[in-house]
Amino acid sequence: MSDPRPSSGADSRLATVLVVEDEAHLAAGLRLNLELDGYRVVNARTVREAGAQLVQAAPIDLILLDVNLPDGDGYTFCKQLRDAGHYTPVIMLTARSAAEERVRGLDSGADDYMPKPFELAELLARVRSALRRSGWRSGGPPDTALGELRFGQAYINFDTQDATASGKPVRLTQLELDLVRYFAQNPGRVLSREELLERVWKLRNAPNTRSVDNFIVRLRKYFEPLPDKPVHFLSHRGAGYRFMPDGDRRA
Repeated sequence: MSDPRPSSGADSRLATVLVVEDEAHLAAGLRLNLELDGYRVVNARTVREAGAQLVQAAPIDLILLDVNLPDGDGYTFCKQLRDAGHYTPVIMLTARSAAEERVRGLDSGADDYMPKPFELAELLARVRSALRRSGWRSGGPPDTALGELRFGQAYINFDTQDATASGKPVRLTQLELDLVRYFAQNPGRVLSREELLERVWKLRNAPNTRSVDNFIVRLRKYFEPLPDKPVHFLSHRGAGYRFMPDGDRRA
C-alpha cells in the first residue's frame, strides 16, 4: 500500500482526492480503493457539488473528473478551473476513447485522461504520479535548477509559472511545465516516450504511451509558429521526440 504523505515537513495530512462521478457504484468503488491506497476521499455527483467542495477549508490535492455529469461536462468545468487560476491536478475519466476526445480533455487543462473501462492499478499509479508531480512525497518537481527558458518566440519562467508565445500569455499546467523543463534539460537528444513517462509522468512500464503524443500536440499548439510544421518539438518515428531550442535548421 502506498503512503501518499509528504516526505518531509510538519504537514503530515493525507492527500485528498475529489471524485466527481455521478454513477453511484463507480464512485463508491473509486472511494473504497483510493482509501485503501491511503488517501482521503470526498465525492461530488455534479459540477455544482464539485465547485462547492473546492471552496471548503480543507484543500483538494487531486481531482478525478468524469466528463458526463448531470449539470454540465467535465471539459467545461476543467477549463473554468484553469481560467480561474486553479491548478489542482485533474485526471479525466470518460467512456469516450476517441483520440479527438482525449485531445479535447487535455486542451481543457486536464493533466491526464483515462478512458473507461480502466485498470484500477493503472489509475492508482497515475494518481500517485500526479501527486508526486505536484509536490507530494518527492518534495517538488524532479529538478528545479532551470529557472527560465527562451526559444523561438517563447519565454517560460518555471519559478513563477509565467509563459508567453509571441508576446501573448500561455497558461501551462504543472505537467506541461515539467515536460518542457525536461526537454530543455536535454536539448537535441531524442527522448523516447518511455523515458518521458518515467522521468516526467513518474510512471514505469506504462501500458499506454499515447499520453506523450497528446501533450506534444499541445506544446506545438502553444509554441510552434506552424504547429503542423514544427521546428522545436520534433518527432522521430519509432524513437520519440527531440527538442531544438534554436529550431530545426532543415525546416
